[in-house]
Amino acid sequence: MVDISKITLEKEKVTIRGKTFEIVRPSKLEDIFQGDPFLEVEKFPFWFKVWEASLVLADYIATLEPSKKILELGAGLGIPSIVGAGFGHKVLATDYEEMPLKFIELSAKENNLEIETEILDWRNPKLSGKYDIIIGAEVVFKKSLFQPLINLFKTYLSDQGEVILSHSSDRKRVLVPFLYYAQQDFEILTSIRKIKGEDGTTEIILNKLIFKKN
Repeated sequence: MVDISKITLEKEKVTIRGKTFEIVRPSKLEDIFQGDPFLEVEKFPFWFKVWEASLVLADYIATLEPSKKILELGAGLGIPSIVGAGFGHKVLATDYEEMPLKFIELSAKENNLEIETEILDWRNPKLSGKYDIIIGAEVVFKKSLFQPLINLFKTYLSDQGEVILSHSSDRKRVLVPFLYYAQQDFEILTSIRKIKGEDGTTEIILNKLIFKKN
């Protein structure tokens, strides 16, 4: 793994519901990835940038009454986790890779927040306890992970809990089949949010999954 102490860092301000947070991230992509993004898609660090879906998810988390026990999947730079902790929630940020978790830890320190981090393989999760809220931005991206995700939700979501997923509408091709699959176990609510960015307005699909009542 790249030595994080040798990476040039930058701080990006994110303001959610009147609170501003400093997000620590790599300044240059080449510091953390030297491959070909077209030939090595599996290794490309998609967590490198601030995704619009993560901002919409963070905004939703900021509306929840504290204190909730929150698990973030595929956290990347962990903006929803940072914001969640900033609004009084107890947060565990997880990712398949160790490096993005190091940046979340730097951001937590920068904002004087307490956030737990843990490496998590959805196909072999080893967490303890259950969570009031399980969240993820841009986490549904391939069919082979549908069942591991559903199993993870069923294992670690509390009975009255909620799964909140946030995706760009560009992901509909894989998101719609996943939601159809998830309907076996969950009631699904959907809302559409729009967020303005440097490249124009992005449409974000926000989904809430709750256990079906017997």
